[in-house]
Amino acid sequence: MWGFLIAMLSGALMSVQGVFNTGVTKESGTWLTNSFVQLTGLIVCLILYFTMEGNKVPVDSLFKIDRKYMLLGGVIGAFITYTVIKSMSMLGPAKAVLAIVITQVLVAYIIELLGLFGVEKVPFSWTKLVGMIISVIGLFVFKNF
Repeated sequence: MWGFLIAMLSGALMSVQGVFNTGVTKESGTWLTNSFVQLTGLIVCLILYFTMEGNKVPVDSLFKIDRKYMLLGGVIGAFITYTVIKSMSMLGPAKAVLAIVITQVLVAYIIELLGLFGVEKVPFSWTKLVGMIISVIGLFVFKNF
């Protein structure tokens, strides 16, 4: 239950953040806005790290990660911020978020099906495929009506 509530909060925060970032971009540049977003995020994360985890999780634990490609999350995050800003400015918040969420679910399911990036592999499910198809149809209905 808590997992779903946290996921819902995450979705709400992403939508609000996308609208805010798109608004800032209208008065500045996309990459300047993105830089500011990442910088302020870094500051908040460092404050929370030092107040909540600093004594428990040493900084050098990052350099002991086995699969180094997993450290690319920040790089990916910069492109996520950029693509959210661009899609919201081109489609509007609702259509952009709908397309983003459907794509997130599709890619996440493919990752699970193939067991990519160390994720536990799951068996194929026709019901999940049907759910995905219904979601895509919903996107087209939402976009065109």
